[in-house]
Amino acid sequence: MDLVIRGARVVDGTGGPSYRADVGVHEGRIAEIGRLPGSGRRTLDAHGLVLAPGFVDMHAHSDLALLRDPDHSAKAAQGVTLEVLGQDGLSYAPVDDRTLGEVRAAIAGWNGPGDDIGFDWRTVGEYLDRLDRAHGGRGVAVNAAYLVPQGTVRAYVLGWADRPATAAELDRMRRLVADGLAQGAVGLSSGLTYTPGMYATGSELTELCRVVARYGGYYCPHHRSYGRDALAAYAEMVALAREADCALHLAHATMNFGENRGRAPELLALLDAALAEGADITLDSYPYTPGCTTLVALLPSWANEGGPEAVLARLRDDAQAERIRHALEVEGSDGCHGVPVDWSTIEISGTADPAHGSYVGRRLDGWETARRLLLGDRLAPTILQHVGDEENVRAIMRHRVHTGGSDGILQGAKPHPRAYGTFPHYLGHYVRELGLLSLEECVAHLAGRPAARLRLPDRGLVRVGYRADLVLFDPDTVAAGSTYERPRAAPIGVPHVLIDGRFVMRDGRRTDVLAGRSVRRTARDLR
Repeated sequence: MDLVIRGARVVDGTGGPSYRADVGVHEGRIAEIGRLPGSGRRTLDAHGLVLAPGFVDMHAHSDLALLRDPDHSAKAAQGVTLEVLGQDGLSYAPVDDRTLGEVRAAIAGWNGPGDDIGFDWRTVGEYLDRLDRAHGGRGVAVNAAYLVPQGTVRAYVLGWADRPATAAELDRMRRLVADGLAQGAVGLSSGLTYTPGMYATGSELTELCRVVARYGGYYCPHHRSYGRDALAAYAEMVALAREADCALHLAHATMNFGENRGRAPELLALLDAALAEGADITLDSYPYTPGCTTLVALLPSWANEGGPEAVLARLRDDAQAERIRHALEVEGSDGCHGVPVDWSTIEISGTADPAHGSYVGRRLDGWETARRLLLGDRLAPTILQHVGDEENVRAIMRHRVHTGGSDGILQGAKPHPRAYGTFPHYLGHYVRELGLLSLEECVAHLAGRPAARLRLPDRGLVRVGYRADLVLFDPDTVAAGSTYERPRAAPIGVPHVLIDGRFVMRDGRRTDVLAGRSVRRTARDLR
């Protein structure tokens, strides 16, 4: 054996009872489980520790961070061994030169402007290749899968226009989605409160989902409302996916704002009914109440039409700015989920220009401050939106199709602590302190079930022959170190993390190992 891990409490990712065992690792895979009398080239004493499959972050925004930062302890230190990128309908492939520039500006708040990144790819396959040869050919910190972003595809074909696609344009979008899946993407994402993805009709989305289904992928929508019309928005996605016969994974499944307080059981009843009729549905959530997005995302969709430069022009115009204010404060913009904005719930978490750093950590006092900041920081500010409901969070995480996703934005001076703490927070707070989930159930939510959704045949479980993507943690101390005051603090009680049998975390410290690679969908086109 290359490595023998002795005396661990194995929580294998299936949800079944834990057991005590030694685990032998050889050539990157789990070779033996049981009582192993022999020694390996290396031995790790794991008495007092849980050994589990590495965690899968089903909703990550590390699309550029993996290329920028070889350390990437934000995820590696949590025990995350695989992230799913390309979320919320906006990412960096497939693109042409025009679309790339527009997307970079539109999601600078998520990933930074990218001035430090050499964008030498245009297709999904080229982006995945870039991950594999990052950092001098050594790879990246953790494994990464990719969703084709529907908003980017629409921008590529139609630009940022609010209109239906023509038959020819829809056919071109189908081809781009098919190409991305053929090149290894695991599915399709949407951001239906973000432009230009929100301009797509239900029939347009259904046609794209038919392509996804043909390739054995899944559809991952950030749907049209998490606020006033949340239940109707969830129902639309369920019906759409069923019509397309496509697997559905609901992104950051929450019920936010005062309108939805205590209404998670209604959402779960909707999902249970669909599941009982044979629908293939999963969801992810983060174990916190505030949301996190960009400030510009709150604006009404008409204000975002035409792309970032058009938005800035409208903000400079007093009459247009007044229309935007009225939509936000009186009508309830679609960007703010149909709910009139309460500025006291909006906290600035980051800006691109250090000159605006004094805003970070402050709640906004009204529209004029928001307008001034959007213009001065060129739409880049990120926000925490304090609109969640703890009882909804708890109800959703207990559901049998739930998985974990951080939705972690790593940019900004004061990011959401979920980016650095989601997975140990589940284990420490919701398992050990509250007993809301058993340890075995929680690991299934964070590892086994996500790997099954991704259709990965050799990840997500502690099983002979599977890849040795493993995390060892102390069940008595594991916790998120990150807080709203110290959002980048390291997790507690996660000493060891392995990818392909190589230590990326050893004794609580990041090694120099870059064992992460692209994880590509391998199912053939089912036509």
